[in-house]
Amino acid sequence: MPELPEVETVRRGLMAVFEGATLIKAEQNRADLRFPFPKDFVARLEGHKVHSLGRRSKYLLADIEADKVLIMHLGMSGSFRIETEQTKKMPGLFAHTRSKNEKHDHVAFHLAPPNAPNVKVIYNDPRRFGFMTLAKRSTLETHPLFEKLGIEPLGNALNGAFLSKRFANKKTPLKAALLDQRIVAGLGNIYVCEALWRSGLDPRRSANTISGRSGNGTKATERLAHDIRATLHDAIEAGGSSLRDHVRADGSLGYFQHTFAAYDREGEPCKRLGCDGTIQRIVQSNRSTFYCPSCQR
Repeated sequence: MPELPEVETVRRGLMAVFEGATLIKAEQNRADLRFPFPKDFVARLEGHKVHSLGRRSKYLLADIEADKVLIMHLGMSGSFRIETEQTKKMPGLFAHTRSKNEKHDHVAFHLAPPNAPNVKVIYNDPRRFGFMTLAKRSTLETHPLFEKLGIEPLGNALNGAFLSKRFANKKTPLKAALLDQRIVAGLGNIYVCEALWRSGLDPRRSANTISGRSGNGTKATERLAHDIRATLHDAIEAGGSSLRDHVRADGSLGYFQHTFAAYDREGEPCKRLGCDGTIQRIVQSNRSTFYCPSCQR
């Protein structure tokens, strides 16, 4: 499933065509994806202007006239394709290749951006685990999808003191605590593995062991908060570089694996300077965890 950096990269790739554009036409090619589309989905979109394109956790949020927000989730295999008369391109950087098979094109938005030619943005999803729905901006924070979400990991709210307080009584493994969307929204398996490797923290240790007694930030929680943000920023920057620099001959964006330090590197030497350990894979809560038992304590 695309994680926060991939979704943020998609958002940045779509901003130029969505923001300020008028949705002159929408096409809905099936009744449902993971969930049914809202009633009158197309009619409620057509003819309205898109004010902005944001993100909350792993959701894309298009603010539209008349207090509407178009909520979009990529699911397991969803992607967007931007088409003009001259080009076709796919914004985003994913660890696994996205589909271009047109039989999986389920939604299309015809947009008229200000001072630019009209474009067509197509949502393609072979496995149909993604979804789209509509909500009111004025009540978005209490929407069932968002009301229990924790803080955004890229903001200043994520710091050592915050993690210390939230981990204080948690005896669950550190990795499980970081994947709890009620604490930090948007963190996924790949980047939690990477952040824990950067911090030198064992994913198996209890979360409360790094929180200290006072509720203030500790060296471990401060380092972890920093490394979470740094890991995400580096991944987003890699996506941005791909958007600018890696374009295939057919006009589509180049996709390549992130250079991971721990994730998916089972049996390979640890990349930490001075460490002679080997990356191991274990299973936690039915998910693969990759870490170095020699330097992650």
